[in-house]
Amino acid sequence: MDAHDDAPSAQIHLEIRDAMVRKLATRRPILHHLNADTSWLLQIPRPASAVKHGSRIYYNILIDPWLQGGQSDVAKWFSQQWHATESAVKTIAEVEEVARQIETMAGGLRLGKGRKSNWEAGAGEETNIDAVAISHEFTDHCHKDTLLEVHRDVPVFATEQAAKLISSWKHFRTVITTPTFTSENPDWHDYSLLPLPSWLGISRLTAAGDALYYHSALLITFASHAFSPATPKKRASLSIYGEEELSSVDSDAAECVIYTPHGIPYNSLEPIAKADPPLHTLAFLHGLHDVSISAAQQLNLGAKNGVLAQRVLRAKYWVGTHDEVKRGGGLVAWFLRRRIWTLEEALKEARTMVNGEKRDGDDEFEDVHFEDVGNGESRVLE
Repeated sequence: MDAHDDAPSAQIHLEIRDAMVRKLATRRPILHHLNADTSWLLQIPRPASAVKHGSRIYYNILIDPWLQGGQSDVAKWFSQQWHATESAVKTIAEVEEVARQIETMAGGLRLGKGRKSNWEAGAGEETNIDAVAISHEFTDHCHKDTLLEVHRDVPVFATEQAAKLISSWKHFRTVITTPTFTSENPDWHDYSLLPLPSWLGISRLTAAGDALYYHSALLITFASHAFSPATPKKRASLSIYGEEELSSVDSDAAECVIYTPHGIPYNSLEPIAKADPPLHTLAFLHGLHDVSISAAQQLNLGAKNGVLAQRVLRAKYWVGTHDEVKRGGGLVAWFLRRRIWTLEEALKEARTMVNGEKRDGDDEFEDVHFEDVGNGESRVLE
């Protein structure tokens, strides 16, 4: 593909070209960073039984889209921001194109060169976005102009205040308040609310004493495997070719993606540890920057909390989010304080906190790895 193509962006297509061809056959989720801040497209492979007849391979979840223009909370004189870096994917139409390109490539792998799936050969669908997930009502997460570009039939899963705001626009047919995942109700299946498929759930994690739910997290859970009808006591692994292969994996095993743009306190992750059936954290989206308003209000918890959270979660991928240093205006901009941590600094601080002394190479933190997925970049979460 020509690097000068306009849509959705040259950078994201270059990433697709050199990574997807090799990795799509692994049939694993794909994470796309749509801007330099905290807008994401998560593509989760559907169970093999759902794609046998040529339907789409991926279930596409759009997370906190703010692609262009400014955002303001309360009033412009109080707080206003703009992206400092132009978004790699600038419109919802371009998000749709990213999803379509991946679907076409994966469909080719599944069917063989020159063959078309029913999805590709037919008239197509009005939208490739299956759900929108909104973490907060603040307009850098719940951006009206961007969301109104999304097809009205796409269901939106949003926190309580965000759901009220989005419903007031009278654009989307379905707006659902995300339930809170708790230790008292630890079965991820119970958070698969219609119209979600039964193998996927969207909920949230909250922190005690956080009245505004500022330091909360979106929790996206999904079945890692699909049942084989012939052998219900066995688990059938997903295949890019639409076939099922038996394995001895726990029949209720599931994976999750935890998205927390402001950070969730590490000691609020107990529900994940107590999940039954177990949840394996595939990806943990949490920024490195420590952001506050003067000394009065902690905004983004930053890398030290992220390190301590990773010690609990052992996520395979820790990916930074919400770390763009945006152009700001209004009263709040005068009081913002930002400390940009490195992973090494955070590890030293965390070891001091846990061990009472600075110590390198502590086993409790040896598996803590951080990955920066930049503006317009994609990762296959293997």
